[in-house]
Amino acid sequence: MNKKEELLERANFILQDGVKNRDSLFHTLVLSSLCDGEIESRVMVLREFNEKKRTLRFHSDFRSNKIKELEKDNKTTVIGYDPNLKVQIRLIGETKINYQNEDTQKSWESSQAISKKCYSVKEGSSAKIENPKDVDFDIKSINVEDGYENFCTLNFNYNILEFLYLQRSGHRRCRFSWNAKGEVKSIWLVP
Repeated sequence: MNKKEELLERANFILQDGVKNRDSLFHTLVLSSLCDGEIESRVMVLREFNEKKRTLRFHSDFRSNKIKELEKDNKTTVIGYDPNLKVQIRLIGETKINYQNEDTQKSWESSQAISKKCYSVKEGSSAKIENPKDVDFDIKSINVEDGYENFCTLNFNYNILEFLYLQRSGHRRCRFSWNAKGEVKSIWLVP
């Protein structure tokens, strides 16, 4: 891979594959944000990738700490690595929270019941509890549609993509950056 456009094309293919391919290590990516000057990272399931808009969509519980963090500072990074592909993709950008709007309604309607149940728990993600059994539930005893009240989507829009490919004959690392007009520039970096 000695051409920048090949690397960008490969990155886009890998991210698109990560949406539906549960076996892809790019199906679950690490999203990092800031909280009071500290970096907070969490693994998130990639739900949608739009190459033209340079966006990734994730689902979250609106009551979670990450939402409060992103409301304060929406600067975020997303990173994934697959040792079999020998590929790392790092993205830098900003995240927009969608809550009870057209985007969340559409995403909710396309979600499976098993995914929806996560938003039906009594407390939001990361809430302190005395006993883990207090938040257990039988999916038959709840109305998963009630979980929509706690559901939100995170639309991550990146303006920097770094692609790292490891190979014996020489690693390749390239950084792509887009300006406000959507024009892309690319530079090779030392791996």
